[in-house]
Amino acid sequence: MTLPVPEPTPVSKPFWDGLAQHRIVLQYSPSLQRCVFYPRTLAPATLADDLEWREIDGAGTLYTFTVARRPTAPPWGDAIPQLLAVVQWDVGPRISTELVDIDPSDIRIGMRVAPVFYDLPEAGITLLRYRPA
Repeated sequence: MTLPVPEPTPVSKPFWDGLAQHRIVLQYSPSLQRCVFYPRTLAPATLADDLEWREIDGAGTLYTFTVARRPTAPPWGDAIPQLLAVVQWDVGPRISTELVDIDPSDIRIGMRVAPVFYDLPEAGITLLRYRPA
């Protein structure tokens, strides 16, 4: 079974284009003086149209995780366990992702993590995953 993949929109395209180049770009709002994520057309809270794209290194901390020992949906039937995670980027926002290159028993909330670019050439997309730093 083919895994579902994200479908970039005009608003999110710069994020996905960055990942394809093994770069992480996020929107930054001068009115908020912080990065925001997920990609959007207006800054949250201020509704300012001042969002600009900035590159980040992607370093972060594991905020929370779960070890899915049963498939989360049929396409992931062979991908067990799934190490689902939320990473808090050093620049502020959080991202939902998967952990790789780690045994489930070694995962700890608060551990430092680093980005891994996972290319899916057949789908024409690059996913962002994380491994221990």
